[in-house]
Amino acid sequence: MTDLAARCEQLRSLHRPGDPLLLPNAWDVPTARAVVAAGFPVVATTSAGVAESLGYEDHEGAPGDEMLAAAARIAKNVDVPVTVDAEAGYGMAPAELAAALRGAGAAGCNLEDTDHATGRLRDPGEQAAHLRAVRDAAAAAGYPLVLNARIDVFLGAFLAGEAGPGTQEALVDDAVARARAYLEAGADCVYPIALWEAGAIARFTERAGGPVNVVRLPHAPSPAELAGLGVARVSWGLLLYHETLGGFADRLATLTDP
Repeated sequence: MTDLAARCEQLRSLHRPGDPLLLPNAWDVPTARAVVAAGFPVVATTSAGVAESLGYEDHEGAPGDEMLAAAARIAKNVDVPVTVDAEAGYGMAPAELAAALRGAGAAGCNLEDTDHATGRLRDPGEQAAHLRAVRDAAAAAGYPLVLNARIDVFLGAFLAGEAGPGTQEALVDDAVARARAYLEAGADCVYPIALWEAGAIARFTERAGGPVNVVRLPHAPSPAELAGLGVARVSWGLLLYHETLGGFADRLATLTDP
């Protein structure tokens, strides 16, 4: 636990608004090692990449024990903190989830507020209570887990086809209310996934009340611009995984060229 606790605190210390932690997301040991070799101080996993590499769908289509076993293999094979995309927690009770993350060697985790059984956002009070219970269970075991609370308000609009230019400002108040509730419940960082418009990002980071993680969508501001907006953490989610698969497919198409 001493080494894991040190990795947790190292990860927590790297959440600096205006000087964001950059997290290219990995999905197996080779990609995690590549992230470290490139000089990044932390490895983050992508649930989509891990699940699909195991033969399942994202959004908790994969069994939690298989996802966490994959995370454990990554954590065992790199000498930096690993933060795990734990989706909505795989239906585990808070103490069970905290113990499973600790057993996997996770310095941190994402926990999202989508209920995958229904496809709907959880009530923010219910989600805040869940985050608090995970935090308390980890703390009781002397495990300073770094909690990144994902907020799916903007993602829901995107998936519903309601996320055109200029539409995100209207969702900021709801997302900020969730952010404040989750931070008060013990989250270390909040992650409004699919938030990409600069003005909406600026309003959210100013009002959230804690460190903010933004995913680097192709049409989002650059990492330098996100730093200027006060972002503390930038991740790539499933984007690098999909780019890698696309490159592999392109290469395969050339193998039979004359």
